[in-house]
Amino acid sequence: MWRLVSLLVKQLRRLERSMPSSGRVAAARVAGAGAVLCGLGIWTNVWVDATALPHIHGELERVPRAQVAIVPGCRVYTDGTPTATLEDRLAAALELYRAGKVEKILVSGDHAAPEYDEVNAMWRWLQTRGVPEEDVFLDHAGLRTFDTMARAAGVFGVADAVVCTQRFHLPRSVFLARRHGMEASGYVADRRRYAAHRKNAAREFFAKTVAFMDSYVFDTRPRFEGEEISIAGDGRATHDRWSR
Repeated sequence: MWRLVSLLVKQLRRLERSMPSSGRVAAARVAGAGAVLCGLGIWTNVWVDATALPHIHGELERVPRAQVAIVPGCRVYTDGTPTATLEDRLAAALELYRAGKVEKILVSGDHAAPEYDEVNAMWRWLQTRGVPEEDVFLDHAGLRTFDTMARAAGVFGVADAVVCTQRFHLPRSVFLARRHGMEASGYVADRRRYAAHRKNAAREFFAKTVAFMDSYVFDTRPRFEGEEISIAGDGRATHDRWSR
């Protein structure tokens, strides 16, 4: 985080030095705006982390029991198999389910177009590992983390959950889940070193600020809301023809 701030400050200083004296006032304004944005980013990141980190666990034994494990979507390959990042999220949810920590699994991802389908890829992965189809709920409109958590609470009526995703993604995910009224904790899904881990960490700095603004400043709603489907019911009500 501090490296990002330092880089921005250096770029602003270079801009100031490259301008003639008549442009120094404009440069100062740019620098001031940059400092405000940096400060906002740092402050919102601290807020999100402080809200979520006490509820994030790396050991199975420490994860509290909950109604459901939520698996946020991630990219799948063209043949419909999960990427390593997504597979590890599913493995974490499966571990919780087999240990009796959760009763249901909610997989939520991008299925806005028939040719790209994260949710059924996740469902097939769980199905081949013996999870009963009635215990797996598919959210076809989890287009981003905000939508996943908003719909888990508003559409599926989830009251308490364990979010299964990578450590870099957990603070924002748990923050959003709790902001939407769920008693949520997080289970670290990291099972390996990921190729894009540095890029992901940098992206999260800005994504946390957006999550904060969506939660406290803007009246943000998920792109799709839909009819209520109780997580206490039968998951097969959410399955579609692509899952057959």
